[in-house]
Amino acid sequence: MDPRALKKDFPIFEAHPELVFLDSAASSQKPRSVIHALARFYESAYANVHRSSYRLSEAATEAYEAARETLARFLGAQDPREVVFVRNATEGVNLLAHALGGRVGPGDTILVTEMEHHANLVPWQQLAVHTGARIRAVPVTEEGRLDLSAFDQLLAEGPKIVALAHMSNVLGTINPVAEMAKKAKEAGAIVVVDGAQAAPHLPVNVAELGADFYVTSGHKMLGPTGASALWGRLALWRELPPFLTGGGMIERVELEASTFTEPPARFEAGTPPFAEAVALAEAARYLEAVGRDAVLAHDQALTRRALEGLKTIPDLEVFGPEGPDRGGVVSFAFPGLHAHDLATFLAEKQIAVRAGHHCAQPLHQKLGVPATTRASFYLYNTEEDVDRLVEAVAEARRFFKDWIA
Repeated sequence: MDPRALKKDFPIFEAHPELVFLDSAASSQKPRSVIHALARFYESAYANVHRSSYRLSEAATEAYEAARETLARFLGAQDPREVVFVRNATEGVNLLAHALGGRVGPGDTILVTEMEHHANLVPWQQLAVHTGARIRAVPVTEEGRLDLSAFDQLLAEGPKIVALAHMSNVLGTINPVAEMAKKAKEAGAIVVVDGAQAAPHLPVNVAELGADFYVTSGHKMLGPTGASALWGRLALWRELPPFLTGGGMIERVELEASTFTEPPARFEAGTPPFAEAVALAEAARYLEAVGRDAVLAHDQALTRRALEGLKTIPDLEVFGPEGPDRGGVVSFAFPGLHAHDLATFLAEKQIAVRAGHHCAQPLHQKLGVPATTRASFYLYNTEEDVDRLVEAVAEARRFFKDWIA
């Protein structure tokens, strides 16, 4: 995989040739093919789906359902009907927390982890509030991995739901989902996996992972905002009530009551993001063409280079594990220097990173820092991008030397 060649597919870098974009964990840039797919649909193929018998609407419906088939293949799903389109990963988890509410009661356990993004934590907290359940969390070790011994002990409590990240957005840790899902299922839990960080960067086969639900974030995997794929086992989808109600998801409506249609339409009330779904499918095809094995290998090579360089900088603390179970995310901090000050310094060097708690406040409390600066790598990043980051962080230490505790 040649990142310099791939970089030419992304017009943002033509518009900003000096930009070192290291914030793909927040949202990735878009290749020209995805931008054109969205523009073409709006220009020459736009009509509402599932509504009319005229040809333009029928063609739009065909394109929308073809996008569903593409995302099903991308995730290794057995049936396209297992893929529900949502706006983003946050909406996907909220949908599940609502739909699974009837399976949780007072005193039941919902098991999460200390490294979860708020999107895979707060919805479960709200479910616990409304049902009387309790939240328990798998701890994170000093190396930045999940404590699997503690996980086994917590499973003995018989959790109804186990929700975990496939890859941490702060530590870069790639969790052993298949192993954990197998144990959780044996304990009788429904397993929900947050794949927002993993699906864009590494091969995902939901059949092999063994989870019950897997949520993605389309805008992090080269797609547009407003469309993401939420996969679930078809048998479970058929048992669950809808999250949103209204047009498009009903079977029959009377003044007193309604019945609901089959999945996936049951979970796609109203006008769906069909234009964005078509563009998301193009993003999936782009990643398939590059090969996610190649993307992961590239991300990990850049991460190793970044870790080697950053660890030579005095006073800098770098978080997360070292080894093959780490993806392209590196978070770091200087004691006494706020992450936003460091990120602003880097921004002056045309290096785009993220600063803050990255919607993972409990994890930062565990790490003992209020915030971190995060660099995240993707297929359009080069070794030169990493070297510019390391050089700029070293320069920042010299600049802020009187601030660093």
